[in-house]
Amino acid sequence: MNDVLCGLAANEALPFELVERLVAVADADIAHSLAGRADLRREHALRLAARVGESAVPLAYEGLLTAADIDPLAQPSAALALLEEGRGAPGWARLFAGDPDVTRREKLAACPGLPAGVREMLAADPDVRVVAELAWWTTADLAARLAHHPHAEVRRAVAGNEATPPRVLAMLITGEGLAPAQRCLVCDSKETPYVHDPHCPEPGCGLRSGARCAGSHESTLHELAEQALHNPATPVGVLLRFADHPSALLRCLLAARRDLPPRTAARLADDPVPGVRAELAQNPAIDDVLVRVLAADRGYDVQRRLAHHPRVPLDVLSGLVAATKVGSVLLPRIASASPTEVEDLARSSDPVLRMLLAERRDLPAGIRDLLADDPDAKVVKSVAGHPGLSGVQLRSMVERHGTQVAAKVAANPQTPPGLLEDLAARIPPVGKALREVARHRNATAPALLACLTDVRARRAAAGHPALPPEVVVGLLADDDWQVAQAAAANPALPPAVMAELIPEPHTT
Repeated sequence: MNDVLCGLAANEALPFELVERLVAVADADIAHSLAGRADLRREHALRLAARVGESAVPLAYEGLLTAADIDPLAQPSAALALLEEGRGAPGWARLFAGDPDVTRREKLAACPGLPAGVREMLAADPDVRVVAELAWWTTADLAARLAHHPHAEVRRAVAGNEATPPRVLAMLITGEGLAPAQRCLVCDSKETPYVHDPHCPEPGCGLRSGARCAGSHESTLHELAEQALHNPATPVGVLLRFADHPSALLRCLLAARRDLPPRTAARLADDPVPGVRAELAQNPAIDDVLVRVLAADRGYDVQRRLAHHPRVPLDVLSGLVAATKVGSVLLPRIASASPTEVEDLARSSDPVLRMLLAERRDLPAGIRDLLADDPDAKVVKSVAGHPGLSGVQLRSMVERHGTQVAAKVAANPQTPPGLLEDLAARIPPVGKALREVARHRNATAPALLACLTDVRARRAAAGHPALPPEVVVGLLADDDWQVAQAAAANPALPPAVMAELIPEPHTT
């Protein structure tokens, strides 16, 4: 792969005539970069597809190729891409439904808006992988029929399809009115009883981790239950049986259901596995009584997850942040705090609560400024990204708290150029701050030159348009391919140099 030419292909300042030259010498990687250009013309796309066959797929996804431009027999992947986007030719779906390549039929099965006749062909496909893929995405009526399919893999997919009617999902869980599944992927290929080795040495083995079958297709039916628990269309009443299931994973999925009844939630609050209780703690369906019960739960991650509950009372939240590390994130309850609560939080004696409030970006100016002057560095660090802060306030933060807030100040979109230069010139350098400066829209040439001394910041700085052109040219030969590619994509690269980098078509 020519990293420099790939960078040039993404350069928004690349002149039109050089785009044409690059199309003429493109390989697969360059073509992929060219496909993402906003100014790429249809004639370019046609030439790229003719030159690099595999480029037709990204070009089709980008809308640069239409059904009229694609031969489905010569370019099946591009044709399937258009079918996936709903822009394929009417006859293509039937053509691919009879394709001998199972991977193409499987990809077709996931396409939206398939004609009824094509869906019927895929539903009767001899390869269960195709039928299962169809079952994931098909319409309610066909999903209801496929629920009776004798293969457990198909039923598993039906359970995950949100279009599947609730009564059918209930039937998959209870088994009522449904004959037992006859096969699964495990017993299709292995003599049972069989348990799949998670470190399976067999090349090309398609069995999932944990696959097992002793004649009852245990792992696939377990996965069917997982899909049904994930599926919001599944009636919660038939899922309550999983509250006492031996699988902690299934109990976790039940604990996360937004339609969980209070009585079942209370049972899960006593679950012996902390992960189940932690999943329950973040569920908006639990009431205030259960929230306070879980607030005293010292099980792993329960209190941290409870802090993310959208309706946790502030007095409970205060205790939670004192008992567990929640990080400097905007918690849902803080985000929805009323104006009075915001005032109270801003004047709280607990710096962690002030820090959490400071993560909001819609604070009134008075509250924002109060937090900007906070004596605690972690509070200032959280508010430093607020776009309403002035350059004077941002500089004051750095003067008071130094490296503790430097990166967050550098990331503020309003940080003025002079302050960015000062942050980049700090001794010793602050790596995170340099990386923020390197991608800041206000960064100046002196600031960016300082960023080049940091390995990771160098990659971002190499693509910044404020970097001097002569420096950009020098970075084209950098030992780090990411730096060289970023420099080639830099709009500051002189057009004459761009032209020199692209070989004449006859040299390829």
